[in-house]
Amino acid sequence: MSTVFQQSRPGREGVWPKTPSGQASDLLPPDLLRDGPSGLPSLSELDVVRHFTTLSRKNFGVDGNFYPLGSCTMKYNPKFCENVAALPGFARLHPMLPQLPRGDELTQGALEVLYETERWLCEITGMDEFTLHPMAGAHGELTGVLIMAAYHADKGNKKTKIICPDSAHGTNPASAAIAGYEVVSVASKDGIVDPEALAAVLDDQVAGMMMTCPNTLGLFEQNLPRIVELLRSVDALLYYDGANLNAVMGKMRMGDAGFDIVHVNLHKTFATPHGGGGPGAGPVGVCARLADYMPISRVVKDASCRFHLRYDYPKSIGYVAPFYGNFGVVLKAYAYMVRLGREGLIKVSENAVLAANYLRKRLDDVLEVPYDRICMHEFVASAAKQSEKGVRALDIAKALLDKGYHAPTVYFPLIVKECLMFEPTETESKETLDTFADDLRAILAQAETDPAALLAAPVTLPVTRLDETAAARGMHITEDM
Repeated sequence: MSTVFQQSRPGREGVWPKTPSGQASDLLPPDLLRDGPSGLPSLSELDVVRHFTTLSRKNFGVDGNFYPLGSCTMKYNPKFCENVAALPGFARLHPMLPQLPRGDELTQGALEVLYETERWLCEITGMDEFTLHPMAGAHGELTGVLIMAAYHADKGNKKTKIICPDSAHGTNPASAAIAGYEVVSVASKDGIVDPEALAAVLDDQVAGMMMTCPNTLGLFEQNLPRIVELLRSVDALLYYDGANLNAVMGKMRMGDAGFDIVHVNLHKTFATPHGGGGPGAGPVGVCARLADYMPISRVVKDASCRFHLRYDYPKSIGYVAPFYGNFGVVLKAYAYMVRLGREGLIKVSENAVLAANYLRKRLDDVLEVPYDRICMHEFVASAAKQSEKGVRALDIAKALLDKGYHAPTVYFPLIVKECLMFEPTETESKETLDTFADDLRAILAQAETDPAALLAAPVTLPVTRLDETAAARGMHITEDM
């Protein structure tokens, strides 16, 4: 083989486009030209590098700090999952490719990832079929409720209500209402759903019930068998909000417990960064009798082990998202499940529950724990005692910011006064939990001796106590140029 130098011929070269002689403004209609300068900032490269590097250091995330935000599972996401999602063979695929004639022949790897992820989620949850289309947890809820509605409509059932426990995530009643249902709340007893209270509101108009297990108090719903029995008596379906799946992987399969529909937050449980508005993914699983109503397209595997997209499902609720959901998020979840395997996923849940109970016991002598028993992956405390001295849950949360922590969830669930919800997750060390507990205990001691100081917190951050209502309703997010 000749070298490239041996192949060289004088005067032989590539094509060099001509340098334009005019300006871009010569090519554009006058009405599309600016009247003045663009208003863009004038900065050196070093100015820009320092500006964005400084901004990046102001980000608060799990990679830099402890983030015990209850109910949201802010756990560390291993970086190898990011590498897998960035592999060129996946990242450079055009989403239209599998829909083109014979396009599935060029996307077998991606289709296999989708198919295998669905099957593994079926195994973990005990459901019969899964769709990866929903692009967030609440989107999964809405998809699940629409499947529920399609089931009842197909059977000729006249259903108008969906039941939600008083400890439910706020998105549950919101999703039911958006789907057109009347929302009926059922009271908890000793922190879990009371079957007698459920029976009192149950009638033939109930389409289903939306539950989280463990619930938002971090407690396992021990009355599930009776709840399922009651719902079956009126042909109502049981929906599982998978926000707290991180607590029960390998310990409980929702399908085995009687749930008919499940949504899973891949961004909470399966290694995708969570927060900041996404991207997330909320796959939905169903039992066999609801499979006909799932969204399209669906990935199928034929007898020759080839993967294809199918759209021929006459009873489907149709499209709920473009293409196949957030494919990058699914890839990270796939890589996470492959790496951890069955035993690893079980350890995740065991360690998450262990960490929550350790932190609960480190704090239960200085904070009231209304349901003071073995919890699951999170627990709820109350600052009711501290509020008698003028220090509320919000003040304690703000004081934690000064010590370098993200605040826990406050004032949710609504049934606990001055609520603080902690979820340490499985990825934090004992040393981190001990340091956090010591710092929180110091704040609570200060609440006894100098409560006024906590009312000013945070005092070490660029901004102090904000008007959060004004920040949410009067946003100013643009810069005058």
